[in-house]
Amino acid sequence: MMNEELDLFEQRLSGQPLRQVPAEWRGEILGAAARASRVEHHSFLSTLNSQLSTILWPHPVAWGGLAAVWILIFTVDFSVRDRTPSVAERYSPPPAEVVVELRQQQRLLAELMGPRENREADRQKNNLPRPRSELDIEILMT
Repeated sequence: MMNEELDLFEQRLSGQPLRQVPAEWRGEILGAAARASRVEHHSFLSTLNSQLSTILWPHPVAWGGLAAVWILIFTVDFSVRDRTPSVAERYSPPPAEVVVELRQQQRLLAELMGPRENREADRQKNNLPRPRSELDIEILMT
């Protein structure tokens, strides 16, 4: 029924002659359209506000609550941080006496291990590439 009424209306409308818009109306209409189409420059904050309100419009209270939760999380995280100095910051170089004692122990160990030539020959022999299976067996045996 609705379609029939629309069809009748369209038929009557198509039978109407087209009239010209008065010249003074034409100027007003075009002037208003030109003013409306000009790009207005807004400040950054007003543009940001407009964009955020468009994004957050469906549930602004939920988004505000989520922002408050994140602020709370960051606040708690920064307040609970461990402010004690790390091990590297607390570390001081050993006294000279300790360094001298360690060098003496290394020399003593080198003397007890025997001549240096044998160790270098063993080291060169051990550096040859081998299949991984042999490496695993050697590691297990030592």
